[in-house]
Amino acid sequence: MGPLPRMRLVQLPVPPPAALAATGNVPLAAGALGVSARVHGLTSRLELEVIEPSLTDVMGDALLADRVARDEPAFVGLSLYLWNVERSLHLAREIKKRSPKTKILIGGPEVSSDNPFVLQAKGYDLAVAGEAEDTFAKLMHALLDGGDGAGLPGVAVRKPLGLSAFGATPQANFPLTAYPSPYLEGLVPVEPQRSTYVETVRGCRSHCTFCFYPRSSSVLRVLEPDPSAQLVQKLKDKGAREVVFLDPTFNHRPEFEPLLDALAEVNSDRALTFFAEVRAEGLKAHHAKKLAQAGFTRLEIGLQSVNPETLKRVKRGGSAKLVAEAAKLLHGEGIELLVDLIIGLPGDAPDDVKRGVEFLQEHGLGGEAQVFPLSLLPGTAMRATAEEDGVVFDPSPPYRVQRTATFTQEQLLRALEDTEDVLERRVDEVPRPHLVASARAQGPCDVFAIDLDGASEADFVKLAQPGAQHAALWISGRDLFGQRDRALRAIDARLGTDPHATFDVVLRASEPFPMDLLDRVRERLRGAAPSWQMRQLSHRGEDAMRRVTVSLPEGALLPQDWLQAVMHEVPVFRDQPLSQALRDAEELGQSLPGARVIADAQASREDLASLARRADADCVTFADRALESHWTLRVLGYGDADR
Repeated sequence: MGPLPRMRLVQLPVPPPAALAATGNVPLAAGALGVSARVHGLTSRLELEVIEPSLTDVMGDALLADRVARDEPAFVGLSLYLWNVERSLHLAREIKKRSPKTKILIGGPEVSSDNPFVLQAKGYDLAVAGEAEDTFAKLMHALLDGGDGAGLPGVAVRKPLGLSAFGATPQANFPLTAYPSPYLEGLVPVEPQRSTYVETVRGCRSHCTFCFYPRSSSVLRVLEPDPSAQLVQKLKDKGAREVVFLDPTFNHRPEFEPLLDALAEVNSDRALTFFAEVRAEGLKAHHAKKLAQAGFTRLEIGLQSVNPETLKRVKRGGSAKLVAEAAKLLHGEGIELLVDLIIGLPGDAPDDVKRGVEFLQEHGLGGEAQVFPLSLLPGTAMRATAEEDGVVFDPSPPYRVQRTATFTQEQLLRALEDTEDVLERRVDEVPRPHLVASARAQGPCDVFAIDLDGASEADFVKLAQPGAQHAALWISGRDLFGQRDRALRAIDARLGTDPHATFDVVLRASEPFPMDLLDRVRERLRGAAPSWQMRQLSHRGEDAMRRVTVSLPEGALLPQDWLQAVMHEVPVFRDQPLSQALRDAEELGQSLPGARVIADAQASREDLASLARRADADCVTFADRALESHWTLRVLGYGDADR
């Protein structure tokens, strides 16, 4: 008897805003399929491997494709989410090049009969829609028996003429007790530095038309309080420190109070912190107290709109008044909040968003507000009624609203900008350039460099080596504009190898160059493979995936008018010791370029703390990797628990 056929399961992370930020990547879906394989007896027929986050977090496209395709597995499964769908499909195509006989399966929220963006893509063999634990087992048994899976509920199969229609919608009615936690089965690691995800409910009693939950599972299935608490206890024993409950509307689940009591007992030493999403309706003072006693330090609560008619129209219900009352109760128990407000809901007009922001400020919630444009996600009721609602949206991830019957495209952007003016902060994360001095000592290379003045053919070849998921390319030379074709060639080398990696182009300028150089570089980057990350900030004219930064050597004397012109176009950072950054702290990124802090014998933690208090944290970077990591995680808060 020969070796068992091998299957690898892959879930790619959310690309963070900074190279050294935590991704928060937990391959829970892949782990759940691994559990399904064990429950349904597949392990005697199939060797299954979940690609660990330590690899998917750091490997660029080429290295990851090499790793997944290694030894030509019989099957590869990819979990498609909003943030990784295009990169996952690219990975599928690259795996096929390396291992043509591998069958590639896709699943996840992006796989839906109403999402032509995925259904029209190439590179995969089978697509699975809906909750997949039961479906996956039936499909894999069919494939191992020599079938193709055609006709199975929720399964579409690629035929010679294209992808077939999905089989009948599978019934999502299995009890949660049917499948143990992937953490406890050893398929997903419990890591203290990452959040640990727990489901005690599937299904949702709400019917919000903009949300995926009502369509993904209409049957409410619950893990009882005692088994839920026992699960949390076991995760705690394995080293969990923050537990995130994935339950839709945590406080509307049956036996909500008994669950809180059970969690409080498990967490009597307060070693754990908990996070969940709640609704204001029905939340009472004693609930807030029990949540705090259990260990909930942060909660998410949806305001969405202050217009009652809009809330009815999108089947959200509730009211702004109830949100304010619930927030006051939760704040009174020391619980921090994330309060959601959506721009562009059908029925809302610009004045409704303005009133919503004013409401948040009035009730002391402005600092906790999450304000974002509407996205019409696959599988939601709102996507199905978009045309009759007068909503036009981008058909590509993140499927952002472009205009509605009451919002023009310009008004949507203006509403976001006006919101930021009132809140006195940016409402989304700022892409952070990767300006450390050298590549990491171990793992994929994340810093590439080329001096155009003396670059040989071999130097350009080196630039094409596989690299990290987030990498920087430093381009230097006396006349960058004069050698622009060579600069673009260097950029092409990186794009050709890792087209879906986050990519910082760093122009090292000791002399002024014409602004046309920036236009040429950005044009080349815009022409590369598109992705969710590229479009994520496109409504504000930014590219979160491929960024351009100008780096100035210490002591370089450059005309002030040129500096101001460049700073208007792209981020600019000057090398300087920490002592100089402290002297100029308030002007960094304003009248002066940002600071790239280089070695300073007098540096101290006290100086760093002073710089964090006085300067715009986004306008300070570090050549030293350890200091940059500290700043990213501790000062900017780009850690797992904050994402």
